[in-house]
Amino acid sequence: MVGRVVSIPEGVEGERIDTALTRILGLSRSQAAIIIAAGGVVCETKTLNKSDRVTSGQVIEIDLDAAPTADPIEIIAEPVPGMHIVYDDNDLVVVDKPPGVAAHPSRGWDGPTVIGGLAAAGYSISTSGAPEREGIVHRLDAGTSGLMAVAKNELSYSRMKNQFRNREVHKVYHAVAQGLLDPLAGTIDAAIGRHPGHEYKYAVTRAGKPSLTHYETVEAFRHASLLRVVLETGRTHQIRVHLSAMRHPIVGDTMYGGDPVLAERLGLIRQWLHAVELSFEHPRTGERIELTSEYSPDLVRALGILQD
Repeated sequence: MVGRVVSIPEGVEGERIDTALTRILGLSRSQAAIIIAAGGVVCETKTLNKSDRVTSGQVIEIDLDAAPTADPIEIIAEPVPGMHIVYDDNDLVVVDKPPGVAAHPSRGWDGPTVIGGLAAAGYSISTSGAPEREGIVHRLDAGTSGLMAVAKNELSYSRMKNQFRNREVHKVYHAVAQGLLDPLAGTIDAAIGRHPGHEYKYAVTRAGKPSLTHYETVEAFRHASLLRVVLETGRTHQIRVHLSAMRHPIVGDTMYGGDPVLAERLGLIRQWLHAVELSFEHPRTGERIELTSEYSPDLVRALGILQD
């Protein structure tokens, strides 16, 4: 038997097991269905059915012999210009990720990745999960710049995932949203799930996962507002979805309703969103690690135009 033991990441919590397998292992939906139908997915002593939903941190065993052969997702070790290491020890590495870089390789993405950049720099990552996602304890969208942590070993991976799951990691983003928010500071409490009409988008939905976003206005401009955003939960596209739902999409985020004319005037080809602060307890020593990141050059340039 070709088996794989996988710890379910936070990003797929609540998904059906067949959907989770496609996202974690890169299998097609039909391959996942074959494995499940053959009794090839087990959690503890229970054989899972395709309608079962997964939970973050759940450990499952998968018999890959039951599925047709799928080409593995290749990790391309190549340097990532502009990606800087801001913290590094035997247990984890924190990078300052530039825009246009994905967290890890995936089907349909042929651009640079954090994992590929670390591999090119000689970093060794060994944790559970799909090989191309080893060490990933949280992700930034390809179009979002800033701080992102990667665990180097199983102990740090497990403990960092627990911190994220228990909301013990402090994540602060800066975003420029269209218009002036009313009130100037507040909390957006709205469940987020997959968009019913678009495969790669998310939306505020009644059946989604609980999601909390705290924001405050730092500076107001004629056409937009600079916000400080603190995430209490970590849903995919959370800030982008929540601000769009308030009718204040992030400047440059045309996927979620951003004005393309304004984006062009500001010279933006991605959303104005940057992970500026990341703090957590070191997974081995318990020491509090607090890190910050400066804005990327394209964000500085756009902000300057808004301020004129």
